[in-house]
Amino acid sequence: MNRDQLLDHLTEDILAHVMRGSFPERELAKSIKSDQLDDRFEEYELLLDLHFVLKSDVVSFVRELPKHLRSVRTETQTTSRTRRGTVDGRINWGETIKKRYSEHPRDRSIFVCDNRSIDYDIPENIVLKRLISVVHTTIREAEEYLRGEYDWVQETWKGNENLIDELQRIVERNVHVRRIRDPDTYEPTERMLTTAEQSRQEVYREAASLLKSRERLFAGDSDKIRDLLEETAIAPDDQDSLFELYVLFRFVATLERLQESQPEFKTIATGRQEVARFDGDKEIALYHDNSASDRNLSFVAVPDEEQEELSRTDEVQLTAQDIAGDYFGREFRNHTGRPDVIVLEIISESDDRHEYLIVEVKNSTNEETIRRGIKETLEYLAFLRVNEDYVFGHDDESYFGSGWNGLLVVQDLDEETASLEEQSENPVTILQAAELEQELAAVIQEIL
Repeated sequence: MNRDQLLDHLTEDILAHVMRGSFPERELAKSIKSDQLDDRFEEYELLLDLHFVLKSDVVSFVRELPKHLRSVRTETQTTSRTRRGTVDGRINWGETIKKRYSEHPRDRSIFVCDNRSIDYDIPENIVLKRLISVVHTTIREAEEYLRGEYDWVQETWKGNENLIDELQRIVERNVHVRRIRDPDTYEPTERMLTTAEQSRQEVYREAASLLKSRERLFAGDSDKIRDLLEETAIAPDDQDSLFELYVLFRFVATLERLQESQPEFKTIATGRQEVARFDGDKEIALYHDNSASDRNLSFVAVPDEEQEELSRTDEVQLTAQDIAGDYFGREFRNHTGRPDVIVLEIISESDDRHEYLIVEVKNSTNEETIRRGIKETLEYLAFLRVNEDYVFGHDDESYFGSGWNGLLVVQDLDEETASLEEQSENPVTILQAAELEQELAAVIQEIL
């Protein structure tokens, strides 16, 4: 599966799950943000705004902002007041005569005075103030990165560090910006944006266009989501995390079909580590990028010592070598590794029986990488513990479970490899990306 195909699938997945409010946005943000960003940017909206302010047209807008602010539009308001015995402003003689004649006959001390004031709070300026606020707030959160040595800001704020300081001065000191009131939560309205779009002044047209672009990003416009995934500004440092996210969505979609129900999606804020949970006769919990330690699961690779038979470590090494040999049809030598995983926990309410599917994801077609993935998956199975007790390997049971407890997902290979049926005797099943849609359900059903 090439990068374009992967991005197409993920765009559809995000539209189907995240933007409809089911899949937790924070889990998505954690998967697509650069590893260089700290935990604050696991907040989805902040990550979107970082993507937004790194756009070249936003940077250009800020660069031109000081010049544009010199010609900011205002409107003059005239307020009329009635005074007795004093004059406050310009006398409106027409209104004064009417007032005296209709309400105060023969009272020559009555005057109607006009006072003019400058109004900054016109729709175009509310649009402008909102855009400045969004950019300023985001830059304040990301300033250490925008000033730092990061590849994903090379062509934006990094080469123009004075822009950060200039924007700060504009927000804090520019008299025009300070006189525009802060927009309400619901502002700018669509009517305000339309007024700004139709303005004769370029600054207002650009501000409206940029805010509408941001709105489309937040609303889940498919083109904007595709840009979000494709831009190196906030995407992972490589394609591995995107591939892992793709596999995670395949699990969610497959479990929805098998269970014929919608899952309860979790967030990090709940204090639990699972991404999703399906309730029914069997409770199914899906974990991503962690070991489900809140359920007392762990993977501690400590070999069994002083045993006459093969230790768990030896068994991992030899079995990994056999599986790779069967799959590729050639001899291999073993090595070690340590994976990140997706964990599927299945709990039968009738007898409180627990089953586990341990999934390792390798975004690779390289034979050595796939061999390493096989061994790492076996390690996870062999050293899977609940409350410090091994899950597998009791009473002559295999260290690796029933044969359907380990799954390795890899990229699509050009060469012919063993089918799902041909792998049925191996403790780790290998599926390629293109096989997930058709074969993942069969693997999951084996342990349901």
